[in-house]
Amino acid sequence: MNYSFTGGDVGEARTMSVELIEARAPLATPLSAQLLTESVRDLLLAQTPLKLKQGEGDVQYSGSLIGYDVQPVSIQANETAALNRLTITVRVTYLNTLDAKKNKEFTIARFADYDSSQDLTAVEERLARDIGKQLAQDIFDRTLGDW
Repeated sequence: MNYSFTGGDVGEARTMSVELIEARAPLATPLSAQLLTESVRDLLLAQTPLKLKQGEGDVQYSGSLIGYDVQPVSIQANETAALNRLTITVRVTYLNTLDAKKNKEFTIARFADYDSSQDLTAVEERLARDIGKQLAQDIFDRTLGDW
């Protein structure tokens, strides 16, 4: 096994590829999918010795943003929501070309709350970045972190 200083097991892998995550949910924006893709790439580059490769790395990540939902939370006495919650759900496919037993598909979701007085479009990029970082860590943990 080849563990990086952060505990990720990359085995004999030397390269990785991360395809652009597709925005498939009705409300998902191309920007949110791009931010999630960048978060995954950045985290893998920071926490593994793997080199980023265009297409067909030793380990390959692809996925789709399948849920992009806003729900009211924290209902107040006057029955208005103090907060809204943006939840992003992504389906991930992980292929390890050197060890097929490690291949997996999974779905994960994370959320962030924002003040209901704010319009989603005003805070969407910040929320997508925050949620993207959480999802990227989950993706790392489920694939190379051996969780």
